[in-house]
Amino acid sequence: MTAFIKSLQERRANVWEQAKELLDTAEKEKRDLTAEEEGKYQAFNADLNSIDARVKDLTEAEQRTKDAEAAFAGLLAKPQEPGARKADEKDSELRRWARGEQRAIDIAKPDGVAFRDLVKGTATAGGNTVPTTFYGQLMAHLIEVSGIMMAGPTVLNTASGESIEIPVTTAHSSGALTAEAAPISESDPAFAKRTLGAYKYGVLIQASSELLTDTGVDLEGYLAMQAGRALGNAFGVHAITGDGSSKPTGIITSASAGVTGGTGVTGAFTADNLIDLYYSVIAPYRNSTSCGWLMKDASLGSARKLKDSQGQYLWQPSIQVGAPDMLLGKPVHTDPNVAGTAVNAKSVAFGDFSQYFVRLAGGVRFERSDDYAFNSDLVTFRAIIRADGLLIDQTGAVKLFTGAAS
Repeated sequence: MTAFIKSLQERRANVWEQAKELLDTAEKEKRDLTAEEEGKYQAFNADLNSIDARVKDLTEAEQRTKDAEAAFAGLLAKPQEPGARKADEKDSELRRWARGEQRAIDIAKPDGVAFRDLVKGTATAGGNTVPTTFYGQLMAHLIEVSGIMMAGPTVLNTASGESIEIPVTTAHSSGALTAEAAPISESDPAFAKRTLGAYKYGVLIQASSELLTDTGVDLEGYLAMQAGRALGNAFGVHAITGDGSSKPTGIITSASAGVTGGTGVTGAFTADNLIDLYYSVIAPYRNSTSCGWLMKDASLGSARKLKDSQGQYLWQPSIQVGAPDMLLGKPVHTDPNVAGTAVNAKSVAFGDFSQYFVRLAGGVRFERSDDYAFNSDLVTFRAIIRADGLLIDQTGAVKLFTGAAS
């Protein structure tokens, strides 16, 4: 597996070099890409995206294998003591629910440190101590389908869904030069508060009774993948563009204006635009470990072409499996819900994404009904989460590139 991943890494680097060669040739000859060259360039971009997706799948498969091996090793290493609970009793309540012996099950968030899965990739940092649970699988899928979740927001887990009010500053005090014996000017800081609620997202999944009776596959994993992707997609749209009216407020909605593009380019950005956007975010946010870029997948092709005034590409492909690509030294995250480049479109966000707060109220609720589709002999499963999102610091922590009006 390691050799295969290395070969993919080498292939990725080779594809990027070929793409660069096309761009460099056109630049040397002071011309745009020909139709044939543009077709080749788009093919190279598609190849890069395909390799990235393959590497991600392999990385996740390898991690799942390691988790399973560690779990089996732990079970085999411990002899069963008389009177001790059997190994499969840990999930007995879930299994009784799946067989229809009980109608509902509440899977609450784990006690202690929330989102333990975030560090399970490093065994020595806690991975060997974190079992793969039904709740953990579901939340992992939720994170994978949402680009903003991968960008490093602050996640608040609460047991219930009451409103959370977060006090914030909107202006600081400022000093001023004062003459001898002259009165000192008053300058008070200004405060505001942001409120996080808990909006409900739900999905129904139906399975035939024959499937539940005869299946030999991982039913828990199947339900987790389907429900997690559905809930993640629903919340992910609002986490990017939600207007805050009976739904979360998206990061694009509440981010600050940064840079407006030039005219006559149909909303496209240039290298200078991205450099200006980078420096429009002040240093404390820019230096944060959660600072990065957020854009649509289709916008990456344009970003990969750009060079600075020294002829160096702004985009630096990752040379480490699992690490994101870089743009001006900051990680690039993609989300399908960010607008593409177009007139008046807010197509690129840059800044400290830890200032975007995601609130998850309680765990994931699963319920089963054998009666809902009784005439079709289908068993219906229902999954529900409650969540909200809001950019807490709206003073310029995250800024946007907007295509010119004309």
